[in-house]
Order: sequence, then C-alpha cells, then structure tokens
Amino acid sequence: MTIINKQYRLAARPHGIPKDSDWAFTTEALPEIGTGEVLVRNHYCSLDPAMRGWMNEGRSYIPPVKIGDVMRAGTVGEVMASNSPEFRAGDFALGTLGIQQYGKAAAKDLTKVDPSLAPIEHFLGGLGMPGLTAYFGLTDVGAVKSGDTVLVSGAAGAVGSIVGQIAKIKGARAVGIAGGADKCAYVTEELGFEACVDYKSDRFLDDLKAALQGGIDVYFDNVGGEILDIALARIRRHARIVICGAISQYNNTTPMRGPQNYINLLVHHARMEGFVVFDYLSRYGEGTEKLAAWYSEGKLTFRNHIEDGIENFPGALLKLFSGENNGKLLLKVIETPT
Repeated sequence: MTIINKQYRLAARPHGIPKDSDWAFTTEALPEIGTGEVLVRNHYCSLDPAMRGWMNEGRSYIPPVKIGDVMRAGTVGEVMASNSPEFRAGDFALGTLGIQQYGKAAAKDLTKVDPSLAPIEHFLGGLGMPGLTAYFGLTDVGAVKSGDTVLVSGAAGAVGSIVGQIAKIKGARAVGIAGGADKCAYVTEELGFEACVDYKSDRFLDDLKAALQGGIDVYFDNVGGEILDIALARIRRHARIVICGAISQYNNTTPMRGPQNYINLLVHHARMEGFVVFDYLSRYGEGTEKLAAWYSEGKLTFRNHIEDGIENFPGALLKLFSGENNGKLLLKVIETPT
C-alpha cells in the first residue's frame, strides 16, 4: 500500500493576517531516509506566534521559510524507520519537521521523548519550547526572586501560563493579563496567579493598578504594543522587562509600534532585554529537568488546545491571533483509522 504524506507549504508571503492563498496543500510519497536519518510519523504539530515571523522575508534570528517549502513547525511523533543507532522504530521523537504527516531528519536533530513521563503533546508545550522559553526568560533574563511582583501578558497562553506558575514556585507574586473573564478565571483558579486583569474590560487600568499593589519588578511581555507601554509606566526601581514576543504587532500592515514610555527605564534604573529560547540551546537539559520535576510534583499544570486534522491548519493557525485558543495550540495530524 502506498502511503501519502500530506503537507502545507508556504505559497506566498502574507501581508497582514495570513490568508488561504498564502498556503499550498500538497501530497507526496514518503521520503526515503539515508544514513543517520530517521523517518517520523508526526502526531502533533506545534502552532506558535513565532511562525508568523518565519513567513516574512528579512533579517531575523532564524532564516525565513522559503516559498515552496513545508511550513516550519515543531513536531512530535513516532519513529517509523531509522538508519541511526540512536533511534529505533516505535520510539517517540521531538523535532522541527514542519506541517506534514511524515518527516525525516538526521538523528542529531531529533530528541527522544519518553511517553511514560507525560502525554507526548506536553513535549511541544509545557515540557517543550514554551516551557523552556518561560523558564529561561523568567529565571535568567528576568532574574526573578522571592518577593517580586511579576506581571505577565498573554497569561493564559502557552508561555505566559508557565511564567506565572514558575514565578509562584520562586516565591514571587504573579499577576496576569488576559482577554476575557473565562481566561482570567483559568489564570487565577487553575494556575494559581494572585490576580488576573482583563484587558478587554473598561476597568482595565484601574483593575491593573489595584492588582499590582504598588508596581512591577518583572514584566514578561508576550504582546507588545499598548500593553508594553502601560507596563513601563508602572515599573519599580531596578525592574526587569523581558521581551519574549509582540503578538499584537505581528500582522500589522503599518510599522510596528515601539515603546513610548521607555524613559522610565532611565528614571527607575531598569533594563529591558529581548531573547529567544535558542540562546539557551546548550542548557535545554537543565530546563527540561526542572520543568519535568515540577510537573511530577504537581507544581506545574498545562492546558492544550488541540485542533484536529492537517487540512484545518490555515484556520487553526489564525486562532493564535484572534485569541480563540485556550492553552497551548496544537494541530493533531495523525489520522485515526476508520
């Protein structure tokens, strides 16, 4: 029986929000693997805000996806065949194989995961790139310490939800910003933040002031734009502003909005620093060990939002920008036998 591999390729560079014509849905036979390579049947693909930047042509921390290439994405799945002693059929592997049902890679570019430790989808979320982003961003860049007040935007999202939980583990006070009453309830009732403020509310500024109780020691920014400016106006002396993302700006058709209240960095002897998780590649083992230990101890909880079917990729991706996802957004691409 011939097995067909379904894929999504980048057909055009989006202007603003990606549309259907920016994608090409293709099929092809399974790739053959060479020496040292591994064939993986993907179960889940990770859908992340960074993907929007990868579609643009221009200088960045990682080369853009080329027109005609399979769309880049983190993946986890089962090894189907291996020409490497590092993997055998039946193992589970984490990689960056893209939006497709099957992919091949050199064994050195894959990471073996143990499905007995946690559901494999968690290795794309809380125990994967989002978790590592939260860990290194808060502990290294943000230098969080006991007694700090930590403000997190996008607090119900894949990264923000973990930032706040780690802040609590470190003895800090976690305040979230999220969109809507349901998300704010999730942030406080399930994740344990001390407070969460709804940026869609007419009372947002008043509620934020009350929740902060005097100011911000660490601001972990996932959204940029107006929210970043509002946070900069409320920082304390020696505050640390961690620039992780700016999802409010990614689909702009006009120039990105920069911070207007940056002078507060001078006034309060504060610093603002951007980072990407790839900066910490050599320390992934450390971060994963910490996250897994906290997860096993019940100190971390994760929520995944799973969209089913590779054909639904274009619409599923847009949920990141509309805020419709509730937790780490994943695309399930393995087909259930009928």
